[in-house]
Amino acid sequence: MTAQPLTPYCGRFAPSPSGPLHEGSLVAAMASYLDARAQNGRWLLRIEDIDTPRVVAGADQIIMQQLRGLGMHWDGEVLWQSQRLARYQDVFDGLRERDLVYGCTCTRQEILAASMPLVPDSHEYPYAGTCRHGIPADRAVRAWRLRVPEGVEHFTDRWAGPQQQDVAKEVGDYILKRADKLWAYQFVVVIDDADSQITDVVRGADLLSSTARQRVLQKILGLPLPRTLHVPLACDEQGRKLSKQNHAPAFDLDHPMETLQRVWAFLGFAPLIANTLDEFWSQATSAWARRFPLSLS
Repeated sequence: MTAQPLTPYCGRFAPSPSGPLHEGSLVAAMASYLDARAQNGRWLLRIEDIDTPRVVAGADQIIMQQLRGLGMHWDGEVLWQSQRLARYQDVFDGLRERDLVYGCTCTRQEILAASMPLVPDSHEYPYAGTCRHGIPADRAVRAWRLRVPEGVEHFTDRWAGPQQQDVAKEVGDYILKRADKLWAYQFVVVIDDADSQITDVVRGADLLSSTARQRVLQKILGLPLPRTLHVPLACDEQGRKLSKQNHAPAFDLDHPMETLQRVWAFLGFAPLIANTLDEFWSQATSAWARRFPLSLS
């Protein structure tokens, strides 16, 4: 199917409600917000609560309160992935009718035993295609995988530059529906971005390696291919990515200007002379537009 053209700028911030935002997640929030505002575009908020075991009750409301406290206001209604399960099923059913997905019986241990990472020190083990042509009669389907076509996926990231990945070789047929019956992130994010008419994805560099496989699925579904900008990851003193799993503390909302200036400096900009949140965002938006111009033609 032929990919559809992009529409006028629309970006998004898509946090997981596994706890309050920390300064690491604020890096992606600030970058996505500024990129949208610099283009006079829309900035949407999506709560990625598809991974239900990691969801913390009330965290979504805390996240929204944190964003408001920093003067970051989203456009339109908030989208929760947990309210879109029927939509994901419809798309999956369409792929299944086209024989583009198949059931997989492999355990994680079997996958690790059958393959080796192509990149040294990588935790990415390409799926060897064990179940691609059928499964033994005595084994039950655990997960569902996409039939990834051959070929190298090329794209240019607005921060990281030219990228390429042979998804079939480096990742293999990846999972759309997990063994625990939950939809996989790589699947739902593609549907959500298309349905929200997202033209530009601004997020952390840890997700850069996901872009090629998402583009593969977007092309299969005939969906637009958003531009991407992957910002560096903030790390702790041990060099670990700031994350909720690593117990990163919530950012300081009692001193919002100091918090914003720290994240702004991390993104590589000189301190702003601003006394109010409105002044900060006005100056930051202008500076961002100069450094990251974007032609929408």
